[in-house]
Amino acid sequence: MKIAFVIANGYTMGGTVRTVYNLAEGLSRNHEVEIVSLARKREDTFFRLPEGVRIIPLSDARPGAPEPEHKPGDLARFWWSRRAEQIVPESERARNRNYTPEAVAALHRYLRTTDADVVMGTRPGINLLIASWAPKRVRTIGQEHLNLNEHTAEVAEAISRLYPRLNGVSVLTDTDRKAYAERTAVPQQRLVVMPNPLDAEQRPRSALSEPAIAAAGRLSPVKQYPKLLKAFTHVVEKHPEWRLRIYGSGDQEKKIRRTIEQLGLEDNVELMGQTKDVLGSLSQASVLAISSRVEGFGMTIVEGFSVGVPVVSFDCPHGPREIIEHGHDGLLVPPQDVDALGKAMLSLVEDPAERERMGDNALVSAQRYGLDDITRRWEGFLKTLR
Repeated sequence: MKIAFVIANGYTMGGTVRTVYNLAEGLSRNHEVEIVSLARKREDTFFRLPEGVRIIPLSDARPGAPEPEHKPGDLARFWWSRRAEQIVPESERARNRNYTPEAVAALHRYLRTTDADVVMGTRPGINLLIASWAPKRVRTIGQEHLNLNEHTAEVAEAISRLYPRLNGVSVLTDTDRKAYAERTAVPQQRLVVMPNPLDAEQRPRSALSEPAIAAAGRLSPVKQYPKLLKAFTHVVEKHPEWRLRIYGSGDQEKKIRRTIEQLGLEDNVELMGQTKDVLGSLSQASVLAISSRVEGFGMTIVEGFSVGVPVVSFDCPHGPREIIEHGHDGLLVPPQDVDALGKAMLSLVEDPAERERMGDNALVSAQRYGLDDITRRWEGFLKTLR
């Protein structure tokens, strides 16, 4: 079987990119796999491309980049761009700027000429275009990496109208599957829960002795890092030797730095920027903190578990409550309760034995998301496609 993933930008850093690469690695053991990227803006991929998997850019914005062999003509770009605008709601196009005329025209051509047996989209706009443009000979799957309630009303309406044309729709949590079953006409047998898989690499294990709390993810409003900083003051007041390390980049960096200064945390908080070695970074911490308003899944939680780090998280909608077993491998606190988040972090800071117990349990919990198991689940689902 030949399987193609279509992604907005497969060359950049991001949770969706990382998980697509992981799944591509697992499926490539028994299948031919390629990753199709709407955009290319850098020479090399941020993450290591799995062996045997190729990446195909549909548009190339690198300075001096050669013209694609089959670049769509001006008329084709204009025509298919206008058609794409009728299919992909404006809010989705605004959220991701890679639906360029060149990219969508090239996607249309790719779908019409590909010899892939299965084509998987990885965000709503791409899924909608695949549902509209893929020929019947191609089995189509729409992967969702956000929960349905996080989409705008116009995107949710388009999903409800067009996703039933897909041969399969994968979501990350049981809660989201129920939402899709209730609010769309996608047949039950085509709706499947598929957690994001861990990669197959050997993992370091945290000693849980470093006076450090980690957080990881894009510096965006949904991660609510200013609230995490306020919660962290509970730790610093009693244990000033502890540090908070935040991994990621984004447009909220200036606001986060201002909050650090306002709270007097300059000596205790480090903004670490992007890292290719997420697991190595998390293994240098003793606690992982999640302050998100909402999580599509919570891949960082699974990655923390995989290196033996317990997690403290807001019990926000969807991901965390389906991954963390409260009191077993981590702690869940009421959403938006900053004091409760701070006290939960402090409790693990002050109880090394409890950290170790939860860290041991976290390693066991991570096994649910192993690449081999998730790959087998996907292969089983692919066999059911009609």
